[in-house]
Amino acid sequence: MRQKLTIRNERGQTMTEFAFVLPVLLVVVLGIVQFGIVFNNYVTLTDAVRAGARKAAVSRNQSNPAGVCKAAVIAAADNLDISSGVLNVTCTPSNSWQPGSDVVVHADYPYDINLLGFVVKSGRLNSTTTERVE
Repeated sequence: MRQKLTIRNERGQTMTEFAFVLPVLLVVVLGIVQFGIVFNNYVTLTDAVRAGARKAAVSRNQSNPAGVCKAAVIAAADNLDISSGVLNVTCTPSNSWQPGSDVVVHADYPYDINLLGFVVKSGRLNSTTTERVE
């Protein structure tokens, strides 16, 4: 009579399953972190544009209100990497800085979602705010 060989030892099964799941889990967690960084940049950009629009609304008597507006946006965007000039800011009045007219402040900033050294998505974050000149 032959004896049946039974495999009852399951040691190492959990480690093998973990080795299969770990790369997928790592990519998902890194994707969440990269998305959080991009979202933080978007919130910072939106707040900077709002601050610049508010500054533009109250600085119509300045010699260069558009320059004051742009400086306010850059000062408020302190979390963004603006050293290489990648932040584009425009301050456009609708009627040459007259009281009651609108000023539109627009800024864009590049982003890329990078997973394990591969760029998955890239583009530019945009934010626009309109404020009435006082």
